[in-house]
Amino acid sequence: MAINFDAVEFDASNPEPRCACVLLLDTSGSMSGQPIAELNEGLRVLKNELMKDELAQLRVELSIITFGPVKVAQDFISVAQFNPPTLVADDVTPMGGAINRALDLLDERKGVYKVNGISYFRPWIFLITDGGPTDGAVWEQARLRLQAADRDKKIAFFAVGVEGANMDLLNQLSSRQALRLQGLNFREMFVWLSSSLSAVSASIPGEDVPLQSPMGWGAV
Repeated sequence: MAINFDAVEFDASNPEPRCACVLLLDTSGSMSGQPIAELNEGLRVLKNELMKDELAQLRVELSIITFGPVKVAQDFISVAQFNPPTLVADDVTPMGGAINRALDLLDERKGVYKVNGISYFRPWIFLITDGGPTDGAVWEQARLRLQAADRDKKIAFFAVGVEGANMDLLNQLSSRQALRLQGLNFREMFVWLSSSLSAVSASIPGEDVPLQSPMGWGAV
């Protein structure tokens, strides 16, 4: 008999609504050295901070998509099961392909929630990059698709530009203005992300939740 492993995740022991967050992480060659090292440390900080919140452990699900090339480095998983990968910087910046993959992954996950009778919060996509897209036409199609998803409130999108990022292009992705990372303050950024996901997961699905200011790590 075939086993539906997706259903195993949604047994009676955890009927809580889910808060899905896709981390879209630039692992192109320009991120090599200290930037990728700080990014890897930031992922460990995110795990540790979320583990301090018992409700977030039940509700928050994390996924990681890296680019380039575009790769699902971690499919959706609970906070407790999340084992931050060690990312390596290489290749170019296929940002458009990564955005499309994130939107596809979220559509698939929402389908799993619905089949299993699990409610969910508006999913997050959190993009970090130090450059601009290198996949031309794919980027343009992905930009329009993301704008529509943001406009229809199907996702909440956040973009963070590391030094060297094309902020003008990042600001074309959604109605929310992109933030510029101050130095390599990945640790502070991921503390903010943890706090924000905890706040959302402690609310009621569909409710607007005020987020803390990114002052200290990010600037417009």
